[in-house]
Amino acid sequence: MDSRMVFVLLWMLLSSTSTGIKLDGNGYVDVVIAISSKVPQDNRLIDKIKKMATEGSLYLYHALDEKVYFREATILVPPQWNGTNFTKARTESFGKAKIRIDNANPSYGFGPYTNQYGECGAEGEYIHFTPEYLLNDTFIELYGARGRIFVHEWAHLRWGVFDECNGEKPFYHSNGYIEATRCSKNIKVEFYEVTAGGSLQQCSIDPQTLLPTEGCKIFLNRSEIRNSSIMFLPGLDAVTAFCQENEHNYEAPNMQNKKCGKATWTVIFEDSVDKDALRSLKPLQSPPPPPSFKVVQRKQRIVCLILDVSGSMEGSRILQQQQAATHFLQNIIEDQASVAMVTFSTDASTLSPLTRIDSDTTRENLIKLLPKVASGLTKMCLGLSQGLQVPY
Repeated sequence: MDSRMVFVLLWMLLSSTSTGIKLDGNGYVDVVIAISSKVPQDNRLIDKIKKMATEGSLYLYHALDEKVYFREATILVPPQWNGTNFTKARTESFGKAKIRIDNANPSYGFGPYTNQYGECGAEGEYIHFTPEYLLNDTFIELYGARGRIFVHEWAHLRWGVFDECNGEKPFYHSNGYIEATRCSKNIKVEFYEVTAGGSLQQCSIDPQTLLPTEGCKIFLNRSEIRNSSIMFLPGLDAVTAFCQENEHNYEAPNMQNKKCGKATWTVIFEDSVDKDALRSLKPLQSPPPPPSFKVVQRKQRIVCLILDVSGSMEGSRILQQQQAATHFLQNIIEDQASVAMVTFSTDASTLSPLTRIDSDTTRENLIKLLPKVASGLTKMCLGLSQGLQVPY
């Protein structure tokens, strides 16, 4: 029975505390980087993650006035990975991790991205890296050094800023001239089409939009590249800063202007979750040490959700319980774990026997079983007893 974890979901809902990344002094801690159980074992991933976070920490330190860095990070490996140097995970899980290593999303290919649905300054959901991106160094040529890209995605995730480029609208009109969508506008660019033979020619102009056609490419004048901006081209060696108000390009048709209408630096220091700390923190006297890492592993869990359906749950409480259970089943419990569900009121019964989480369909089938009606007496002990009796 020691391998069984029993949850009374309403208790979780009412007594839960906020968990996640924290800024402790100048250092970020509780940074969990989780590898999906769908990813085959390759211990090189652990080394690549450590290198990316270490390089990113120093890049972050320089980008934010030498105020912050990554102090501690935990790497969560899948339950089926073999190894003797993994310590036991405590509260870490793939579904709660803000940085995830998972198979490619068809919409993004092997490239990194951040799930970001909130408004300007709001934290994102999570950063997604693929094993291919971390293991194949040809992606460095395409995107730039991984530590730099990590900080770019971190800015999406932590501070709620957006891209300053726009692949769908790479050009726009400004005072009668054609400009490239970028920040800062001080970055000198030229536009050309690349012929089949590899030579450059002047871009064709669309007669309707009066902007360059799809085949037109942007070329940077590398001798005049400025140090910003990380949300435009972090992969360039010269780029080490976020765009500030005195250089922000307000005309560019990019997501940063659409969502925020202000410079990324301003959002970070005035609108983000870290705004108060960043304004009050003093710069470090010297470069920070590398992050410390823990590599942990969660064994395949056996979980029983014990759901209160008594009359005390009438009204909004049964809905809150349903929402919390749905979130747990959709986002928290990891693949290959096993879940049972028990309900209690005047009596207790097993709503679902232990079921292995092996697909999204399995998750949805369990969610469909969640109770929506409450009645009867509240006999919690019967529910706990029933949960302990579920065969496994």
